Order: sequence, then C-alpha cells, then structure tokens
Amino acid sequence: MGLFTKIAAKIVGTKNERELKKLRPLVERVNALEPEMRKLSDAELAAKTAEFKERLDRGATLDDLLPEAFAVVREAARRVLGMRHFDVQIMGGIVLHQGKIAEMKTGEGKTLVATLPAYLNALTGRGVHIVTVNDYLAKRDAEWMGAIYRFLGLSVGVIVSGMEDAERKRAYACDITYGTNNEFGFDYLRDNMKYSLEDMVQRDHYYAIVDEVDSILIDEARTPLIISGPSEESTEIYYEVDKLVRQLKRDQHFTIEEKTKTVALTEEGVAEVERLLGIPNLYDPRHVNLVHLIHQALRAHHLFHRDVDYIVKDGQVIIVDEFTGRLMPGRRWSDGLHQAIEAKEGVRIEAENQTLASITFQNYFRMYEKLAGMTGTAETEAAEFKEIYNLDVVVIPTNKPMIRIDYPDVVYRTEREKFEAVVREIEELYRQGRPVLVGTTSIEKSERLSKMLKKKKIPHQVLNAKYHEREAAIIAQAGRPHAVTIATNMAGRGVDILLGGNPEGLAREELEREGYDLAELDERAWREALSLAREGRDPTEKYPERWAEVLYEKVRQCQEDYEKVKALGGLHIIGTERHESRRIDNQLRGRAGRQGDPGSSRFYLSLEDDLLRLFGSEKLKGLMDKLGMEEGEPIEHPWLTKAIEQAQKKVEAHHFEIRKHLLEYDDVMNLQRETIYRQRREILAADSVKDWIEDMILEVCESLVEEFREEGPPAEWDLRGLSERFRAIFGFVPRLEPVPEAAEELSEHLKEEALSFYRRKEEETGPDLLRYLEKMFLLQTIDTLWKDHLLTMDHLRESVGLRGYGQKDPLQEYKREAYELFEELLARIRENTLAYLFRVEVVREEEVRRLEEERRRARRRLRYGRGEEMAEAERPRQEPIRRQKIGRNDPCPCGSGKKYKKCCGRREAAVAAA
Repeated sequence: MGLFTKIAAKIVGTKNERELKKLRPLVERVNALEPEMRKLSDAELAAKTAEFKERLDRGATLDDLLPEAFAVVREAARRVLGMRHFDVQIMGGIVLHQGKIAEMKTGEGKTLVATLPAYLNALTGRGVHIVTVNDYLAKRDAEWMGAIYRFLGLSVGVIVSGMEDAERKRAYACDITYGTNNEFGFDYLRDNMKYSLEDMVQRDHYYAIVDEVDSILIDEARTPLIISGPSEESTEIYYEVDKLVRQLKRDQHFTIEEKTKTVALTEEGVAEVERLLGIPNLYDPRHVNLVHLIHQALRAHHLFHRDVDYIVKDGQVIIVDEFTGRLMPGRRWSDGLHQAIEAKEGVRIEAENQTLASITFQNYFRMYEKLAGMTGTAETEAAEFKEIYNLDVVVIPTNKPMIRIDYPDVVYRTEREKFEAVVREIEELYRQGRPVLVGTTSIEKSERLSKMLKKKKIPHQVLNAKYHEREAAIIAQAGRPHAVTIATNMAGRGVDILLGGNPEGLAREELEREGYDLAELDERAWREALSLAREGRDPTEKYPERWAEVLYEKVRQCQEDYEKVKALGGLHIIGTERHESRRIDNQLRGRAGRQGDPGSSRFYLSLEDDLLRLFGSEKLKGLMDKLGMEEGEPIEHPWLTKAIEQAQKKVEAHHFEIRKHLLEYDDVMNLQRETIYRQRREILAADSVKDWIEDMILEVCESLVEEFREEGPPAEWDLRGLSERFRAIFGFVPRLEPVPEAAEELSEHLKEEALSFYRRKEEETGPDLLRYLEKMFLLQTIDTLWKDHLLTMDHLRESVGLRGYGQKDPLQEYKREAYELFEELLARIRENTLAYLFRVEVVREEEVRRLEEERRRARRRLRYGRGEEMAEAERPRQEPIRRQKIGRNDPCPCGSGKKYKKCCGRREAAVAAA
C-alpha cells in the first residue's frame, strides 16, 4: 500500500470499512424487529412466508422485505435449533444477498449465515442453490438448516451422487436445494443431452450461494467437468462394413474429392449398397449410422494411406503427424474413422471413449443471475474474484475479538531437522495436555510424521480428504485435552474445532455404543436439552430419558475440559510446510482462535521445502552459513516470514495467469456451447420445427449457389458439380433446363424445387409423423456433430500453441479458426438433417416384420459372405419382434448391437405416432 493510499485510508477509511458502515443501519433495523417477532406464535411466524410472497406479487422488492425476513429467520433458528444469529452473521447475510463474497473467519457460523439470504431469495419461487464441497456437508447442512426452512413453510432438497433423475428433479423443484459443485455442473450437462424437456432435472440458474467459494471457484477451476462415454456401436459392424465397401467401384458407385477429403455415393452406388444389404431404402431413419460408417470406410480405403497417413505397428494403427512426420501413439481419429482404418488393416478395433459434453466451473457458475460466496479466506484472491466473476469481497468482523498468537516461521537446513523439531514441540504440548492440530501438504508427509509419533508413543489421529464423515467427527473433537490430530490441507472443512471437545458428537457416540436408535430422537427436544445443559440447568427434569442424561454429562465434561485447555493457551496449530497459496495456510491457522478463544500457530520450514528451494534458498543458505548455525538450530525472524509471503504472492499471481488463460480459451467454446444448448431447448420446446426446416432449405440452396458461383452467367458454371452437390443433400437431381440467367434466379429455382419436393414428402408421410421425425433428426444430428466438434476443438487447442513460434498470437488464431469451425458445424447440421429428412420413407406396421427379416438376412450376408447363409438348423431361434417383451435398455433383437430404445424402439414409437 503506497503512502498516499495509507493516508487516504486513515481519513476516509478503507473500502471494506465503508462497506461495513453501510450495513450497520440494516442490522439495527433487523434488531429492532426482534421483540415483535418473539411475541408471535409458531403458526404466526410461519405465516410470514405467505405474507412476504403476497407482498412480492404486489410489487415489493426483496430489499424491501430484507429486515423483516431476516428477523423472521433469526427467530425461527432460535426456536428450532437453539441458535440465534449474531449481528456479524446478519451482516454476512446481507453481503450474500447483495451477490458478493462474505469472508468470515472459521467458527463464525457461515452455515447459519446462508439461511438468511437463502430464505429471502427463495420467496421468489425460482429456487436457490447452496453449493458445498462434498456430499457429506450437503446432506448435513440440508438436514440441519432444513429445519428452519421447513418450519417457515419452504421445501428443501439435496442433490448427492448416485441419485436417480426423478429424485433429482424433485430436489431441484424445492425452494432451496443443497448439493456439490460437481453434481450441479454434471446435471446441467446431462440436461442438455436429454430428448424431452420433461426429462430435464434443473430449473432456473437464479441464485447460488457457494460455500468454501475459494476452493470451488479458484482451486477447482482449472479442471473442467467432462462427460465422456464409450461409442455405443459394436466394433463388429466396422468389419462388416469394410467387407461391403471393398465390393464398390470408384467413379461408378462413389466419387472422391481429394482436396476436401470427402466421398459421396452415386445413385448407382446407393442402389448397389441396398442390393448387397437386401434393404429397400438405405436412407431409412434406422440406417442413419450405417450410411455414416460406409462413408468413413470409403475414406479409410481411398483417402488414407498406409505408411503415409499412418503406420501399423504391434497390431495398432498409429497416426503420422502430417506436419512433422512423427508418430503420434495414443492419438486417434474421431467419428469412427480410426476404427474404419483398423478394420481395413485387419487389426483389433478399439472402442473409443468420446467427450460428450464439458464445461468449466467458471462458466457454469457465471450462468447464475446472482452469485454469492462465503469462506474464511478470500481476501488474498480478491482481484481474481473481481476479474473473473465480478464478485466483490467484504471482510466481516469476528463476533468476538481475535486473540490468537501467530508466531513467526522457523526455518531449518534440512527436512529431517524440521520434522524432528515438530515432533519435539508436539511431545512437549501433549505432556501439558494442550491440543495440537498439525497441517501437512501431502498424505505421504502425514504418514512420515505419524511414524515418528508412534516411536514416541504419542496417541494421535491421521486424517486426509478421503472419508468426509469420519473426518468431520474426528476434527470436531480435535480441541479436547491431549488431542493430537494430523491433517492434510483439505481436512475438516465445514467443521468447527471446539476447545474441550464437541459435547453433541461425544453424546451421540456414547448413545450409539449403548445401542440407542438416534433416528428416533426428536431433533427439537435435543436442541432444547442442549441449550438447557449449556446454561447449567439439568435437562433431565424436562426430558427424563437416557439421551438427555448422557447429553448433560458430556456438556459438563466438555465445559470442564474447555477451562483446562483455555488455561493452557487453547489449540496450537503447527504447519509443517508453507503452501504455494497463502489462503491454504490461512485456512489452517484459522482453525485456532475461533469465537474469541485463545490459540496460537507456527509454521516450520526447511531449505528443502519446494517453496524455499524454488524461491531464494541460496540467499538463506548463505545467511545461515555466515551466522555459523549448528545442526538442528533454526533461523527465526519476522523479515523471513515476509520474504516467504512475497514468494507465495508470486506463485499465486502465476497460477492466476494460468487460470485466466484457460478461461480465455474456454470463453470461446462457451459461446458455442450456449448457442447449441439454446437451440436444443428451443427445438424441444417447439410444437413444430417446420419453420426451421424451411429456413434450412432456403439457406442451403443459397450457400450452394455461392459455392459454385463463378464469373459470367450460370450457364458457364460447373452445373454438373452443383447438381451433384444438390443431389447429395436433397436426394434428387434438380431440373436445370433452361438454365436461369442470373445467380438470384438460379437460387430461387433451387429453393422452389426443394420446397416442392418437401411438400410432396409431407403429403406422403403425413404432417404429424413428419413433424416428429423433423424434430428427432434435427436433435440427433446436432448431438452427433456437436460431439465431433468438441473433439476437433480439443485438437485445435493443442495445435495453436505451436503458432506462437511463428510470431502469431495463439489465442487470436484459436478464436479465428474456432469461429470458422463453428460456421462449418452449423452448415453440416443443416445439410445432414435435410439429407436424412428428404430420404425418409415411413414403414407402416404391417411391413415391420418383413423388413426385420430382410435386415437379419442382410447382416448374415455381411457376416458370412454372399451365398453362405447359415443352415436353418444353425440359425438362432428368434421370436418376431412384436411378440417379445423387450426392455428399453436391452440389446435390440434386430442384431444392430444398439440398445432397443435407440434402434427399433425409436422407429416403432414413430410408427405408433403415425
């Protein structure tokens, strides 16, 4: 902070102080309503919810309702949980409602703070999402805080892994929904792969409160959420298609465009394929995938050459980089091409995993109209929160003054000396009876320290971030006398360490040991008994049951232990290494000194630690040598702590740049994702997409004319090429006699030809069935081509990095090429949809069995060669399809290798709709 800034801060206060000053009048208004709320009966208090909703309908704003709504929640919490919001918690609630980040120290009750803005914003009926870091906390908070919401007449849902779609939909329909960042993100991606609006589970992205916001929006922001899946196609079909295309002749059955690496079947070729397969119409909707595989097999045979584009080594097809000539093991061509080449070379075909959908946390959470967050440590990352998410950080003061002592860091020469010093300090504090929490940076370091403590016969608990529920129970008791707890950085999040121990946890453990069924406990009675016990009154007078007796006993025991531990100086935190981020160190420190309790912290470092090894260890080593320090003797100085903090700032800035860089690339992808997902939803919501199809016809005809436009009148253009392209899309050759004199006339003529054919198709098929097919073809085409596009974008991202060597900005190159690829994607969606639609022929129910039999014969011909069908006795018995009871997810009896719902089941649904 510069001198001028310091002087200005003294005169007008810092920005944070000014923010807090604005909040105080609102807190006073909430406090003034407390006596009035206390007078209300339970029913009258709960009726406030309906009153608030009515006032919103009449034009009141959420800000108008805030003081009363917060006062209602505070009173409900006092009655239901025996917890009353402090003034600083009311401040935190206002900050969250304003769509900002509330930094509140550990133990200040952030879980309770979230109930205030969650209740207020849920009054809109649009749903509030409260995001936690793990399933355990989502379940715990939904259950614990849910008592307040339910008392006030609001519904509460929770989203955890392993839930069915129906359960998820119910949870999202609730007023307030708890869940993890991963579950919310994956549900969004899965929703945008559904084929019906009714199947989607999420509603609006209206308001989210992110707990441990620094962990979710910063630490996890470098890893995108990806849904991938194996290609559903059986690999056997590639060999069968390979046999088929070997019988087709170039220029007679198919044409090749080497420049664009594309192939197209001729009229004669389509007829030959239909003859070889024994099917009447190759472009029947059921054969959509087969057409695609035939095209890829033709490309594999005629456009990709062994020892030029790829080599075969150890039974694998390995791509040769066209620019460097190097082999690229592990890389595969997409969209079935690699499998087609494997079939051509007769090697084993590997099924391919494909990215179906992906999104970064940054872009998922930026979809919310209002986003807020809370954490104990956000200030050090305030610049990133502002730049990436437009979130301001407000530091909320603690309820009681902070009296923790943070000792300067001590630095040893070697890691061995450092750990020996740590064990000495633990041993000394253990003998005194003072609790110690030791933070390590890895499981490996935790285990190393644990072994050293075992040798000294010091009892201790080792925690890592794997078992959240057990971990939470242990960390809650880490403040008991003689407790020694070793934890990795993630351990214990969302759980307070109470000096003297947590009486609730101890009482529940004792009752479980005695065989008591805790599920039968009345939660409200338990809370009241706990409140009485804390006040020093015996709860068994009101609740003469065993559970109340055990609770009273544990509260008294913990109160005695609290006084002992407090007299010893409270919880002591030992950090065994500085993390790259100051925030993680502050989280560890923040475990001590909660709610005005005493406590202390110290970090032990060595010159062998990563941070010091990379930042200035030579200077430190030189200084230690000058001072002539002995083995095991540390260096300890405030300027040393400052120098380490500067090193951490450098690393934080570096990581911020990496995340920002990733986001710049993902922003390009995000615009495309939003466009595709918006289109999908519009298609699903529309009763008919006929207008879309007609617009596509017009656009495709115009783009064809542009593609073949040359100098001079259309009569001098490559009209044969134009007709062939038109036929490849629309399935018939346009009449171009006489040739229109101008490009505009030609364009209008092609449009009229295509639209006339489309209208005839509508008459043949029937409007209702054609509307259904249009929707299905359009959605399937979008989904198939979008998957391919994701893969292409991944490859583009990898390749543009090298362009920096050619003095080109990789990001600008990526943006330019991504735009071109997206334009191509939209053009392919139009063309492919029309190609399927214009060739569709509806098979009525009476023809189904006959066609299925033909299809089975065709598959046998492919498998065994022409004229080598199985003898009748060898054929597997198969009932006619209509008589079998087939599950939606069973293999389709037609032998396609697909699931029934994705094959004949889909066609039968179309027939039924007709």
